[in-house]
Amino acid sequence: MITTKLTFFNYKLQCPLKEWLVALVIMFLSINSLSAQQKKVIEGIVSSQSMQSPLPGVNILIKGTSQGVVANFDGEYSISASVNDVLVFSYIGFKTKEITVGNQSQINVSLEEDSTSLDEVVVVGYGTQRKSDLTGSVSVVDIGEAKKTVTYDMAKLLQGQAAGVTVQSSGEPGSFVNVKIRGINSFSNNNPLYVIDGMIVDNPYDFAPGDIESMQVLKDASAAAIYGVRGANGVVIITTKKGKIGKFEVNLKSLYGVQNVVKKWSVTDRVGYQNITTAAELNAGLSIAPGNDPNSPSYIKNVDTNWQDAAFNTGYIENHALTVSGGAESLGYNMNVDYFKNSSYMDSPQDYERISTNINLNGNKGKFKYGAKIGYTQSDKQIFSEYLAGESPISDLLGAIPTMPVYDANRLGGYGGTDNLTQRAISMNVIGFNNVNENTGKRNRFIGDIWAEFEIIKGLKYKLDASFDRLDWKNRTFFPESNLGWYYLTTPEEASLDIATGSQSRTFLNNLLTYDTTLADKHKITVLVGIIDERNDYYNHWSRGVGYPTGTISHLEYATDTSTGENENTVTSLSYLSRLNYSFDDRYLVTVNFRQDKTSLFSEINNKANFYSFSGAWKISNESFITLPKWLNTVKLRGGYGELGNNTIPPYFFATTTNQFAGYDFNNQLAPGTTVVSSLDPNVHWEKTKTTNVALELGLFDNDLQFTSEYYIKKSTDLLIGVPLPYSSGAFPASITTNAGAVQNKGLEFTASYNNSHKEFKYSISANLGTLKNEVLQIGINGNPIYGAASKTEVGRSIGEIFAYETDGIFQSDAEVAASPTQVGAAAGDIKFKDINDDGQITDLDRTYQGVTIPKYSYGFNFSSNYKNWDFSFFFQGSGGNKVFNGMYRNLMIGQYVNHSTDELNYWTPSNTNTNVPRPIIGDPNANSRDSNRFIENGDYIKLQNMEIGYNIPLGDIKLVQNARVYLNGQNLFTITKYRGYDADFNYNDGLFSRGYDGGSFPNPITISLGVLVDF
Repeated sequence: MITTKLTFFNYKLQCPLKEWLVALVIMFLSINSLSAQQKKVIEGIVSSQSMQSPLPGVNILIKGTSQGVVANFDGEYSISASVNDVLVFSYIGFKTKEITVGNQSQINVSLEEDSTSLDEVVVVGYGTQRKSDLTGSVSVVDIGEAKKTVTYDMAKLLQGQAAGVTVQSSGEPGSFVNVKIRGINSFSNNNPLYVIDGMIVDNPYDFAPGDIESMQVLKDASAAAIYGVRGANGVVIITTKKGKIGKFEVNLKSLYGVQNVVKKWSVTDRVGYQNITTAAELNAGLSIAPGNDPNSPSYIKNVDTNWQDAAFNTGYIENHALTVSGGAESLGYNMNVDYFKNSSYMDSPQDYERISTNINLNGNKGKFKYGAKIGYTQSDKQIFSEYLAGESPISDLLGAIPTMPVYDANRLGGYGGTDNLTQRAISMNVIGFNNVNENTGKRNRFIGDIWAEFEIIKGLKYKLDASFDRLDWKNRTFFPESNLGWYYLTTPEEASLDIATGSQSRTFLNNLLTYDTTLADKHKITVLVGIIDERNDYYNHWSRGVGYPTGTISHLEYATDTSTGENENTVTSLSYLSRLNYSFDDRYLVTVNFRQDKTSLFSEINNKANFYSFSGAWKISNESFITLPKWLNTVKLRGGYGELGNNTIPPYFFATTTNQFAGYDFNNQLAPGTTVVSSLDPNVHWEKTKTTNVALELGLFDNDLQFTSEYYIKKSTDLLIGVPLPYSSGAFPASITTNAGAVQNKGLEFTASYNNSHKEFKYSISANLGTLKNEVLQIGINGNPIYGAASKTEVGRSIGEIFAYETDGIFQSDAEVAASPTQVGAAAGDIKFKDINDDGQITDLDRTYQGVTIPKYSYGFNFSSNYKNWDFSFFFQGSGGNKVFNGMYRNLMIGQYVNHSTDELNYWTPSNTNTNVPRPIIGDPNANSRDSNRFIENGDYIKLQNMEIGYNIPLGDIKLVQNARVYLNGQNLFTITKYRGYDADFNYNDGLFSRGYDGGSFPNPITISLGVLVDF
């Protein structure tokens, strides 16, 4: 057998020329392909075209893949790529740029600013969208400007930053911030839903605002319907900073500030107080209190306390944060530790202290993406004590009489008080009361989230997301034996200790399936379906001890008598959600949402509800057949309709409670029986809110100027409300909560922004304005009105309108009293009230509506600029069109045994008749201090909420420090208002039926702080 072994040369000789040429071509292409597939390291610097400075954080991605890196603080990057790869450079606020690698190994890129940010990706419910593709009403908060507000609460950042969002705040350290989105939609709970990194959170307190990266507000049903039963009050979506691919970075923030209350009430000193109080006693036919009588040996002349000066001192605020970030493509990380402390500006230990940690992890491996979040916060708050529920320490402070000293070594506890025989005054020593008593609240909160996403096929992704949120609290209040005056005397038998501990844990398991595809380069379709499983466990335990003799340790076991109790419940829910986004040729956009919710809060026949929305948009400026002027770049028309829900109802509120051990008299014999303890409606169900809105969006002058106008109608029905029951029902209270209320909100919203970033001096201006008209459509079955503090809520009017008497001057003589409509207790020198219904007598029927308490409009105005290393910004915010009932002023004008406003020094006497201040008289028989227009004021205000100036320190050859900035920040610097109280921006109540009543809100102080930001 002969074997022939062909060599290359033999092959060449034996192979025909044609085949030989084909082989050469194949070999050449193979070599070229192999060369193209060989990767090399590409390095470079990314900079801003206009500023000629490095851009940190720019994303560099190999087109068509998930491989990418992030530029470091100096704009430097390094990436492995092939010669045929296309590098995509993208950064928020700048136009995306694509460059083919080719033979280059050094690629420096200069990005052009895109002031419109229309391609900015914003977070919406369970997903993201380009800002330009939004069809619903979504406000994107400028988080850089919002975070200039020094605060402990994320919700405070919303004030004045988004049209249609109103925020009421307070100067009390660690107090609650009240947020309303497009009005009042419920008679129970109107707080929006907060979503932090995809986790549903009822309240965002104790989380560090400095860790926020973005914040969006979903205001209408077409945007929020994906949250179904939770979206009726609006949704605030918060995203915290994530890990970025790049080198290890350390960021340090440190801030110190001082707080002071500048505005003070003008109240009487010792002489003025004694003058008015003496006149009040004499007008009532009483003798003069010995402490006010110069002829008495008990006359007080050596005590003249200015309680505002004594209580208001300098408060301190500090905030320190350390952030560490970095990582690779497979795992990026961002770790933050934040410490915040706010010492009260009042002379009492009412401080708030919080430490929070947050870790975000994220990465990807091929078609697999994953991430996790761990957050922990611990806060301690020293709480202002109330002697009686609902009392305001600020109101008590103003009413404290000047003849009471702050300190008195002769009293148990060392603080001053009043004496019944000497002064006859019931006057609270707020400083002493809050220093003697202990009232603390501690909260620990843990949130954890882990998720994984897998791309099954191109465009089809499955995401599993599990989260856990647990809040533990402990409130402790101890009232020891003390002597703060004859009324505020706590005996050993009355000394008490109350302790409440509890926990609330919430678990979510989300299964989400998303499909994203584009057909024929024009039809873009995104479909989302999911199942949301939720469990909420609540537990509370309380214990009370009474009776602590002097020197006894303040523990429960040492109390003379103790009692205890506990409460727990579990609520579960299951939701199915879906969303369709469709876009044709980037001209016509449609979004459809559907969600079905099922919850254990309602009976089985009512525990399921469906919620939906649909919205659309037309990008008119993208139409080829429409020619727009060169100065008009973007025109977009959008509108939507949808239905949302609200399930803020206590657990088991559909099951009537009975007492099986109730006895009754049967033929003079005690017989066993059962009675109704509380009557509940078994058919109670979800509240529903329907919204309709239409908007026009414009971009002008290369989209440097952007403008949005929007009109909305928001109608809420089936609101839960208490309906009276006959007393024969045996229920207590004699009412039943059922779905029998309706309310409507409607208004206009305008947003405008202008960015000038083309020159060395750069600046941006943004403004927003929202109007609101609120109307009650139904109250209960019979339409019975709801009364609040100096307010009335009635069908056909706004919620909580001020309802009071009209004054008509002062009676100048007893003859005038006799000739006027009957007014019980009136005499010369008293207020004359108008007989509105002309029935010849002054009664409750003569009260009238005096004005709405919900602002008819609210607005915000931001200006920011930078020049070389300097930056400067300011922010105005305000509201108007509403009235305020000044309860504190009323308390200072009643002419009793409390301190007085200096206005009352001009009280009526037979020789001083040219005045509008009535005679002071103990007992006030004419009820001069009743709710009337004497105490109603204009609630309009405009406030310089924030002003900041900063300087970036040139670092020269210092390599360790990448950037250093120092800044001076001023907050709540001045307010323009006619309101005579401390602050027209007050948060005294829940913002519902008594929204406009200021009974003593803590004034927002002026805060001056100095801060430094250092990046290593």
